[in-house]
Amino acid sequence: MQLEAVKIPEKSLDLLSPEKKAFANLALVRSDGTPHVTPIWFDWDGTYIIINTARGRVKDHVLHKRPIVALLITDPDNPYRYIQIRGHVTVETEEGAYDQICKLNQKYHGKYEYPRYEGQVRVTYKILPEDVFANR
Repeated sequence: MQLEAVKIPEKSLDLLSPEKKAFANLALVRSDGTPHVTPIWFDWDGTYIIINTARGRVKDHVLHKRPIVALLITDPDNPYRYIQIRGHVTVETEEGAYDQICKLNQKYHGKYEYPRYEGQVRVTYKILPEDVFANR
């Protein structure tokens, strides 16, 4: 199956910018068929939505087994303005994952260094947008 990215509408690109500091609500389906939704930090590189978590968390287990997701990113200045993105994880890697969480910490908290926890292994997932709906 060949995955094809869709273009993010120009009117919604600011929601993906580092300056906006919007959170994404990540929706997944667990192995028992129940939904799992969690607010997350994210980054956008112009092609992929990039998220980061630690090995062993629910997100990590579900994304590794079923790499299809939906994200809802709401404008923190106007909750009636949002973008919904559905897509697949195309990259899962531990390489550079600590640096990625530091970059996200910079975006959301204004300082680069993210706390290190003994035994924790960070992982980065890149999500290719395949379907987009932008409200307002």
